[in-house]
Amino acid sequence: MTTAAVESVRPAGSARTPKLRADASRNRERIVLAARDAFVEHGADAPLDEIAKRAGVGNATLYRNFPDRMALIHEVAVFVKNRVLALAETATVEVEAADGGGPFDALQRFVHATVAEKIGGLCTLFSSHVDPHEPELAEIRERLQSAVGGLMARARAAGELRPDVDHGDLFIAMSQLTRPLPNTSCRLLDEFVHRHLQIFLDGLRTPVRSTLPGRAATFEDFQPRN
Repeated sequence: MTTAAVESVRPAGSARTPKLRADASRNRERIVLAARDAFVEHGADAPLDEIAKRAGVGNATLYRNFPDRMALIHEVAVFVKNRVLALAETATVEVEAADGGGPFDALQRFVHATVAEKIGGLCTLFSSHVDPHEPELAEIRERLQSAVGGLMARARAAGELRPDVDHGDLFIAMSQLTRPLPNTSCRLLDEFVHRHLQIFLDGLRTPVRSTLPGRAATFEDFQPRN
């Protein structure tokens, strides 16, 4: 995914954050990526000094960009969710341009690409340390729902996606299959996650080979509760 693609889905953040020099912008992104990985491995209490070391910057640079832990966690949430949104909207453009295969192929590429953002490992952090009602995050959530829902609707209309699943089912599976198991290596997860995601995706294809229990999960099931 290009930097332009990521920037194109973040109008609110772009307006809020002063334009940085190229080197300062790279440092900021390195910090956020290092923080994402550290939070996956160690949770919200990952040492900030270690994050700075991973990013290849000094502590002063980290604190100049993020005055405290909560500011960094919020930026990781916005960054990751924007990148997932960019992937979904890119897949939508590919389908509309008819240059990326069928809609299920585009949906499949979106799922596999989203794994790199480690959303499963960040789920607990975001739910406990990020305000879901914050306007920027709420906007991203609405656009993501529209993009992924549209991809699934196209795949369903083309007869490629089983009719008894919804976008909530997709995100539950992505979250669960990309969440490290307790006391296991994150590298072990990386080795097998695409294999297990493909097994799941094959189960979404038509023809349907089983009857699913219960109802389909939707984005509404994940809406923040007051």
